[in-house]
Amino acid sequence: MDQLDALVSIALDMTAAESAGDRSRRLLEALRRVIPYDAAALLRLERDALVPLVASGLSPPALGRRYLLREHPRLEIICRSREPVLFPADTALPDPFDGLLLGDPEAKQRIHACLGCPLHVHGELLGALTADARDPRAFAGIDLRFMTAVAALAAAEMRTTQLIAALERTAERQGLVARDLMRDALVQHGSQIIGTSPAMARLRREIDLVARSDFTVLIRGETGVGKELVAHAVHAASERSGQALIYVNCAALPETLAEAELFGHVRGAFTGASADRPGKFEVADGGTLLLDEIGELPLGVQPKLLRALQEGEIQRVGADRTLSVDVRLLAATNRNLEDEVKAGRFRADLFHRLDVFPLYVPPLRERPEDIALLAGYFCDLARRRLGLGPVRLAADALEILAGYAWPGNVRELENVISRVVLKASAAVPRGQPVIVSSAGLAPELARAVPVALQEPAAVVPPLPGGEATMRDAVRDYQRALVRQALARSGGNWAAASRALGMDRGNFHHLARRLGLKGPRAT
Repeated sequence: MDQLDALVSIALDMTAAESAGDRSRRLLEALRRVIPYDAAALLRLERDALVPLVASGLSPPALGRRYLLREHPRLEIICRSREPVLFPADTALPDPFDGLLLGDPEAKQRIHACLGCPLHVHGELLGALTADARDPRAFAGIDLRFMTAVAALAAAEMRTTQLIAALERTAERQGLVARDLMRDALVQHGSQIIGTSPAMARLRREIDLVARSDFTVLIRGETGVGKELVAHAVHAASERSGQALIYVNCAALPETLAEAELFGHVRGAFTGASADRPGKFEVADGGTLLLDEIGELPLGVQPKLLRALQEGEIQRVGADRTLSVDVRLLAATNRNLEDEVKAGRFRADLFHRLDVFPLYVPPLRERPEDIALLAGYFCDLARRRLGLGPVRLAADALEILAGYAWPGNVRELENVISRVVLKASAAVPRGQPVIVSSAGLAPELARAVPVALQEPAAVVPPLPGGEATMRDAVRDYQRALVRQALARSGGNWAAASRALGMDRGNFHHLARRLGLKGPRAT
């Protein structure tokens, strides 16, 4: 092989899809076909020493050493040079590899021919390439310009390997950080589905069942019941738990950008698209994608979502080719999608494709036995967030919590507990127990009704006296508000529920519980 062929072979080897070590070994093999060396080594500079990366013709002990430049004058001369160095055969300078050649069992043989090339990239010294031979005239006919070209290729390969290794370390670190942040977020916001009621036990069984599959899951439930937490539980119990769970709020997607957000876009696809950008489906490839508020997804984007689910293919906005993705889809909604389909706001075929395995998250009013358990959990969560001593719920506080309708469900309960604990802690010395009482809860639950609709002071039921409880006072106050809303709406229950900012079903349930509707109505 002549020198030009050797350069071509080395250049091609540098682009081979192999490990850095394999490419470096192939470089030394190609070099042997042109240069009759007995030993060669590629060494990386680490501060004031050269460390072998790969070698040929050297004994194993030679690879385990660090060659300090101040102890090896030949290596120091090579590193200080700007071009290949061919040492005279009769030089008195010791060779760093004397006695370290293969086939020298007594480790006494001296090397007589030595060639070294410094490896520079943009003026930075990365390491050295050395070749040694027993024959003093082995390198007599070597063109040093050829060695300069070989050194440039070796240096470029070494720099590329360093950059790739740095990127891999950074990516690994970021991955670990992301997993830790996700774990911390779950700890902060609750990583468990809390509740011992039959409804929650049934939900847990269904999650365990569907998580093992790769089915699309439609999570239904009112606002604030914990649909996102259910999605996290499905993902955590699935075979994709080691991959990302990507969250998208469809209600927050502008109609003009929804397609690009989900499927990505190429540069110039629309005004402001200054670079290619992957969509959420690409980011979630191999993992899980949660589309929250799926009922808010623009109608024009729904056919492309259907294709992604059916074919596993997406197409970036402005692109002329499709991409294959492997994504498990979870969707969540508080809307009645059947009604949305009838109204023409949601595609029937997409609905049926999403509704492979529906999960229903019950509202808090359907599992009142879980209220005390959740309240205790949120008290402890507030304690940790605020750095407080013990936080406890008084018995009368539990009565009020159990008697409230919770139209905002678990989210409303968490917010109320957080506010009450914060206010109660202001009057308690640091580290002392914080007691959540009915006196602190009652104003917070009254706040749930819009101020503009509250009854004037003259008609609000007076505070209880004698044997009356705070719970009775809250119920009387709620009755007054409901009666006032009905009076203002001319007895129209739907209008009254809207005036109070309540879901219609929750409003009817509250009225029945207060004795204002049904056989107990007064």
